[in-house]
Amino acid sequence: MSMSAERVAEDASAGGPADDARVPGRWSGVLHELLRTRRVLIGAGLLAALTLAAWVGPLLSPWDITETDLLARREPPSADHWFGTDSIGRDIFTQTMIGLQKSIIIGLCAAILTTAVAAVVGAFAGYFLGATDRVLMWITDLMLVLPNFLVLAILYPALRDQGWPLFVILLAALAWMVTAKMVRGMTISLKEREYVLAARYMGVPDHKIIFRHIIPNMSSLLIVDATINVSAAIIAETSLSYFGFGVQRPDVSLGSLIAAGSTQSLAFPWTFWFCTGLLVVLVMAVNLIGDGLRDALDPQSKRRS
Repeated sequence: MSMSAERVAEDASAGGPADDARVPGRWSGVLHELLRTRRVLIGAGLLAALTLAAWVGPLLSPWDITETDLLARREPPSADHWFGTDSIGRDIFTQTMIGLQKSIIIGLCAAILTTAVAAVVGAFAGYFLGATDRVLMWITDLMLVLPNFLVLAILYPALRDQGWPLFVILLAALAWMVTAKMVRGMTISLKEREYVLAARYMGVPDHKIIFRHIIPNMSSLLIVDATINVSAAIIAETSLSYFGFGVQRPDVSLGSLIAAGSTQSLAFPWTFWFCTGLLVVLVMAVNLIGDGLRDALDPQSKRRS
């Protein structure tokens, strides 16, 4: 009887009509749709080119990020300094590529952490309901009404010596709430599916049901959400770094470089426009990929557009 129930649970989880996230043909169709979507190919190509440039560029540059050329201060782009130099002779190309690295890493890490927290909080709240749901949703609602920028501005200066990984944690801690509410609603529906009921009947622990059956069946939503969160985290990091609350020297990010070059963007435009242009291209590439993923995973959104 136990083996039969276990087989029923496995079959329902692997091939149930409602569990479309586990059907191999679905993901093959999604991949085929993505490869046919021009904006996804453009976004992926731009993102790959930016990532390659960010990591290979500093290796090709003859200048280190902290090295100064006192004879070429505020020099425009040239054969020696491809993006020119800043006010103390540092090579802007090397700084921009290192800053691009940091922005990509912060965006990816913050997006993954944000989506993971939202998935866990929303799934536990929707699965258990009752007191667990009330406590988790009270925390979620409280976090929603807090002014994120003000909280980061207050907390980060006291913790800036811990480095940019702490900055990633702070970004993620203030960006998971809306997705958590969406995950909660989907969990309330998924918890009544046959494979979940079968697993519960077998005595499978609740936390295993959540991580093996509930969360994997929301993969479409979570993938799109993580992609969108990448660009949101990059913009948030840039904004905070611009005001001095983000990445600190000797590290650089696109935000800190934009802040440093904004005061001289007219007199010495190369100190501002290269990093700003790369930021725009980076966010556009991520958004193109996110839009394509949304349409491929949600045909209704494609029909609406």
